[in-house]
Amino acid sequence: MPSLLIFDCDGTLIDSERLYNLAWVDVLGRYDLPWTIDDCARRLMGLPLSDCYAVVEEALGRKLPAGFQDEVFAATDRIVAREGMRVIEGVPEVLAALPQPKCVASSGLHEHVMANLESTGLLHHFGVERIFTVGMVPRGKPAPDIFLLAARTLGVEPGDCVVIEDSVPGVLGGRAAGMRVLGYGGNHHDPVALRNAGAEVFEDMRELPALIG
Repeated sequence: MPSLLIFDCDGTLIDSERLYNLAWVDVLGRYDLPWTIDDCARRLMGLPLSDCYAVVEEALGRKLPAGFQDEVFAATDRIVAREGMRVIEGVPEVLAALPQPKCVASSGLHEHVMANLESTGLLHHFGVERIFTVGMVPRGKPAPDIFLLAARTLGVEPGDCVVIEDSVPGVLGGRAAGMRVLGYGGNHHDPVALRNAGAEVFEDMRELPALIG
């Protein structure tokens, strides 16, 4: 039995990746970069924002303007307001059923992760002190830093942790930390890519209790 469960947030607990990718498509189209939702998911999902900007700059062949991040945030706010932020099906029941201590390790900005967890009613399953975000570590996913920080802070050996992720960078980071990684391949995710990165893939959140043991 693991001593700690480490959950990613976007795309794992909350069905937010599609909304974020719609925002990326909207903004990038203004810069003559015609990426589709699938392109954005493949190239950007699971990365810290700073790394996403570097990927976009490489594709454009030029630096992004100072206001680019504000454009991304504004587009995201519009789309979330229009469509709403939803919890991945089965997540509330599973979190309530799993007895192990739980935390979140996310590539998102701390204030966004906190707000999304609170607005969807999931924050109480973790607690404010168990929310770890990319700004707390030197390197974001696929580096193992955020997972190792979570384990160290909560006094658990990496080998006694299970990571639940939905992105290839997250899977690689969890594996690099020496942790078992379960890859959520439901919804719009790519189960083959998750498996190739080293995850044990499942496609329904309600399978988690049996997988964890």
